[in-house]
Amino acid sequence: MSSAAEQHTPVMLAEIVSLLSPALDAEAAGDAPILVDCTLGMGGHAEALLSACPRAQLVGLDRDADALALAGERLRPFGDRVTLVQAVYDELPQVLERLGHRSVQGVLLDLGLSSLQIDRPERGFAYAVDAPLDMRMDPRQELTAAGILNTYSARELSRILRRYGEERFADRIARRIVAAREEEPFSTSARLVALLYDAIPMAARKTGGHPAKRTFQALRIEVNNELEVLESVLPSAIAALAVGGRIAVLAYHSLEDRLVKQILAIKSTDRAPRNLPVVPAGYGAELKLLTRGAQRPTSDEAEHNRRAASARLRAAMRIEEAAA
Repeated sequence: MSSAAEQHTPVMLAEIVSLLSPALDAEAAGDAPILVDCTLGMGGHAEALLSACPRAQLVGLDRDADALALAGERLRPFGDRVTLVQAVYDELPQVLERLGHRSVQGVLLDLGLSSLQIDRPERGFAYAVDAPLDMRMDPRQELTAAGILNTYSARELSRILRRYGEERFADRIARRIVAAREEEPFSTSARLVALLYDAIPMAARKTGGHPAKRTFQALRIEVNNELEVLESVLPSAIAALAVGGRIAVLAYHSLEDRLVKQILAIKSTDRAPRNLPVVPAGYGAELKLLTRGAQRPTSDEAEHNRRAASARLRAAMRIEEAAA
């Protein structure tokens, strides 16, 4: 098996290090500053941040045991500065409590699929090869993409395709899936991809990328409960930040980015009634935004790392504690 470094090119690495390093700077904290990488993947961002910030300690979370094993090898040179935990990132409060960290100085969320998940056909995330319709980030869970395709009603399928895939042919695709599974249950991706090619009109196939892209995205989000988990973790991650701490979030599609944008906007707005002449302590904005809108990768990075092309980076700094 190749190493994590060989399999993985971290997205917007220089930008992430630049945004988070000030909060993890050796001169800026008495105790060792804590960085939480909530989506450790294969550890590329974590490796760069630990190298740039020699006193920082890492708490790395990932639901994927294979990714944790590869990241552990990559981060071995940092010794006891690294603590790895198999967990979904909305378990962040429980993980920090268990480790005895009342607050942290940096939080990173990289919401994209890892190279490990995309490049291993047996995981079922890619539509370019025929593979089992799995899509579980944590193989311990029961629900798979095949389970969804073979048990959800046409109405339920249409709902997730429209909501999570923004698929305008959701109703047509859902009806065809239900009809096709009566003949034979879905088990591998090639049959689903063929159905999608047939269900989507030829004129629509010429724009918007591969015809299977939106359906596979919707199935993956449903299998892993991604948007609900993200909506849960963002307030928890912000609450865990010490004043001066920073959070950076990499999103890869509009649904994720819209949610990140909304929550950061709420937390960077005063919470006092508008008619007060002075904002009371504890009711000012909790965050200061560090990015103007969503920062995008350079054209050079997008050209050389195809997984960076759709990335949107947002970051903020904690400037005030919430009122009790």
